[in-house]
Amino acid sequence: MELNPYAVYLGGQDPIAVITVTSERLRSLIDPLSLTHIDCAPALGKWSIREIVAHLADCEQVFSFRLRQALAEEHPVIQPFDQTKWGARYAAYDIASGLALFAAARTWNLKLLTTVTEDDRHRPTTHPERGTMPFWTIVETMAGHDINHLRQVERIASGA
Repeated sequence: MELNPYAVYLGGQDPIAVITVTSERLRSLIDPLSLTHIDCAPALGKWSIREIVAHLADCEQVFSFRLRQALAEEHPVIQPFDQTKWGARYAAYDIASGLALFAAARTWNLKLLTTVTEDDRHRPTTHPERGTMPFWTIVETMAGHDINHLRQVERIASGA
């Protein structure tokens, strides 16, 4: 498995620029939609917009811990998670709460990232499934992950 399975989505873009606008981009895509549209899955086994936002909120909490763990510990092992099992409980979450949690956690993470030095960017961490990677790969993963899910939301929002 590659270190950042979302690198293809990033395509050389600055990850900080990407993650800075994701919250507002999500809101602009979702605001015009009805709750019915937000809750409609595009296909069997695929997440609705509400579920994608719940997933993004969950992931932002995971990224929050991973970023801080990588900066505070010497070569930590970060914990993977099963998004399918977490997603099995997404029916409990509403869109407004998901957006609020994602936006607040993302803002908090962006503030943390303003403190990162060049040396910090190279701090090693290990993902049990992906291997050893520098701290900055976590940030790049966040950005690529955002782009991937924003594209999904765009497709569902447009009815494509």
